[in-house]
This record gives sequence, structure tokens and C-alpha cells, in this order.
Amino acid sequence: MRSIAKLIRRFAAILAVSTLLVLVLNFVILLVITLRVTPSGAPWTLARETVAALQKTGDRYVLPDSASAALQAENAWAIYIDNATMTVVWHTENLPPEIPMQYTVSDIAALTRGYLQDYPTTTGESEEGLLVVGFPKDRYWKHLYPLWDLDFIRNAPYIVLAVLAINVALIFLIYIIANTRLLKSVKPIADGIRMLPSGEDVYVKEKGLLSDLAADINHTSALLRTQQRELRKKESARANWITGVSHDIRTPLSMVMGYAGQLEESPDLPEADRKKAAVIRQQSVKMKNLVNDLNLASKLEYNMQPLHLEAVSPVSVARQCAADFINADLDGDYPLTWVCDEQAEAVRINGDRDLLHRAVQNLLSNAKVHNPDGCRVSVRVAADKSTCRIAVEDDGFGITDAQLHALQNTPHYMMSDGSTTEPRHGLGLLIVRQIVQAHGGAVAFSHGKNGGFCVEMSFPVVGTANA
Repeated sequence: MRSIAKLIRRFAAILAVSTLLVLVLNFVILLVITLRVTPSGAPWTLARETVAALQKTGDRYVLPDSASAALQAENAWAIYIDNATMTVVWHTENLPPEIPMQYTVSDIAALTRGYLQDYPTTTGESEEGLLVVGFPKDRYWKHLYPLWDLDFIRNAPYIVLAVLAINVALIFLIYIIANTRLLKSVKPIADGIRMLPSGEDVYVKEKGLLSDLAADINHTSALLRTQQRELRKKESARANWITGVSHDIRTPLSMVMGYAGQLEESPDLPEADRKKAAVIRQQSVKMKNLVNDLNLASKLEYNMQPLHLEAVSPVSVARQCAADFINADLDGDYPLTWVCDEQAEAVRINGDRDLLHRAVQNLLSNAKVHNPDGCRVSVRVAADKSTCRIAVEDDGFGITDAQLHALQNTPHYMMSDGSTTEPRHGLGLLIVRQIVQAHGGAVAFSHGKNGGFCVEMSFPVVGTANA
């Protein structure tokens, strides 16, 4: 609905601006045309200038050539009526023959207000008479009764505004009526497009001005539903396959591990054979862990792993993992530094203790696996009022920028080094990311302050030990 309202507001704004521009343009055009047609009241000005230029010499009247030229330029004629005799005592040579030479007061009143023998006229007064200038019949139109109501003049601004308001309202009404069908067609289209990402079934009636677009939306919705069904089938098949393989491989793998352990400890075998049996057992353990990781990653990805949520101390989980890591480092190749601020000791997060323990263990194991010659490892726990952060960092070989980009942007088996013989940052970090996301947190990968590899997990704080 917000998109429809926005569309309507946009149309209304365009209409309002267009209407305003049209009104302004029309006003400017009308003003220009008016000024060009009657610049400065030219006919009346011509009459006043002509009577001013008319000169009396004895009993005759003479009009200078400049004034005569002005009359000829307008194709106009002129007469001069004497006040005493009410007769024409002077006229131009191009005077039409139907123009009378004798006038009454009524005649003069009529020609002053409007026309003389259908010729539009203007007048110029002098002390001794009245000058009348006539123009061609098709040159001007005169308003015969120029009387205006003073109340109308006083209210003219309000009348103009009212007329403009009525015109604008009429334009908007016409616009709304003309676009009602379009707006009715747009609403279901917009609703259908908005519902497409949600995965719901979408059907838009294929009628109206946008019926073709409605048909495309319905077709797209059908394709999406088909793709979702196929994707769910593939995901279910993959999850079932991983679960089946995990289940089926455990029994023979346990037998391999058991027999390999017996051979490793058998005094009847030569030392070389016992070492081979030890290698078989160790690799079998790695295979078992890999199968368990695959099964856990699959369950986390498809939300099949039940979470046993409780108020957990992140410091307690991280400290236990750090202690186990130190105890397992019999040769001292991976010295560990523990850093924890006071506020972190009291915070609690809502989490599954076993999964959180698994995430920290994976990070410590990752540092050990990718630095076989040893490195220094640090575990830092810090917190504020809203977030608790657990960071595991090493100063080992680290990773390249390209590998870091792959870790940050690849959602599944996150990085392949191009060689199966080299260690890979992969399934273990995927499980870490899935565990953190299942707890509503976030994971950040970086080079670390010492040039190695650093992973920081952030979790929302739900309370403190004193709360």
C-alpha cells in the first residue's frame, strides 16, 4: 500500500506542477499578445498626438507631414468637428464618402463611445473642437459600455483565486477519473510483486490495463513455487544422504578404529607395523570427526539440530575450552594467552552450552591444524551492555586476502586451496558460523593484529549474573 500511495503522490505532484506551469505559460503568452496588439493604448495616443499637431492658419487647418505619416501608417482617417457649428471644418484626404459632415450631440456621444458608420473611432479634444480618428472596420473591436462595479473590482483578487481553484479542482477531477482504472490495476500488481519474495502463492487477476504484467507475475510465481519444491526435495535428499552415510559409516569405522588400536598396542607386531596401525587409528578418528561435522553442519543448515537454550556464561565456556587446549598441548608448541575483562565475567547469553563449546573448540583446533610447526594462540573475551565477543587469534601463517574474501563471502565449504594435500579453512569454520547464527550472533574473520588469523564471535547479551 505504501508503494501505491507513493505512486499516487508522485502522479499528483506531477499534475500540480504541470498545471502551475501551464497557467503561468498561458498568462505570459496572453500578456505578450496583449502588449503586441495594443501597445500603450496606441489608437488613443494617436488621436491625442494628432489633435496636438493640428495647426490653424487663418480660416484653415493644417496637419504637419509627420502627423499625416502616422495616420497613413495606421491606414486611418481623421476629421475635426467645430464646437460652435458642429460641422466638419477639416479632414484628411482619405476620408470615406459615407462619413457625414454635420453632427449632433447624440452623434458625437455615439462616436466617442464606439463607432462612426461602423468605423472604430478614437477622439482627441481641443479648445475649439473635437478630433475624430477612424480606423479600418476590421482593425479594432471596441467595448461600448465600459462600466465596472466597484465591488467587483475590490473582490477581483478573490474571484481570480476562486476561478483558479475551481479550474485546478476540475483538472484533478478529470485526472483522477481518467486514471482510476490504471490505479486499480496497479494495486494488485504491486501487492503481487511485494509477495513474491515471501514465497507465498501469488495470483493476480489478469484483467485491466496491466493484464500482460499480471500474467507475467503469475507465471513467475508458478516458476518460483516449482523451484522451491525442487530445492526442498534436493535439500531433503542431501540431508537424508548425509544422515544415512553418517549412520552407516559409524559401525565399520568403529571396527576399524578398534582393530587398529589393538594392533597398535599388540606386542607381537614389529614396531613399524604398530606405527602403521597407529596412523590408521589416527586417520580413522579424523574420518569420524569429519562425518560428525558433516552431520552437524547439515542439521544446523536445515534447522534440524535442537537447541537446548539456557543462560550461559560465555567466559565459562571459553575458559574450559582454553584449559582443554592447554592440557592437550603436551609439547608446548601452542602457548595460549587468556584475556578477559571484568564486565564479561558477569554477562550471560542465551545459548546451547555444548554447541558454544564446540564452536570455540573448532577455532582452537583450526589454529593448531593450520600451523603444524606451532604458534602462539590468544583467547579474548570482552563484553558491553548489549554484546559479548569471543575472539580466537594466532600469529601463525595466516591467510591471503583472496582466502579471507572467500571466507567472508562463501556460505558453505568456505575455501578450497586448490590442493587436497594442503590444510583448508572449511567445514570447521562453517560449523562455527552456523552455531553463531543459530544463537542470533555474527562472525568476523580478519588477519589479526599479529599477521596470523583471527575469528571473532559476537553474541547478544541477555542478562548478568547479578540480575
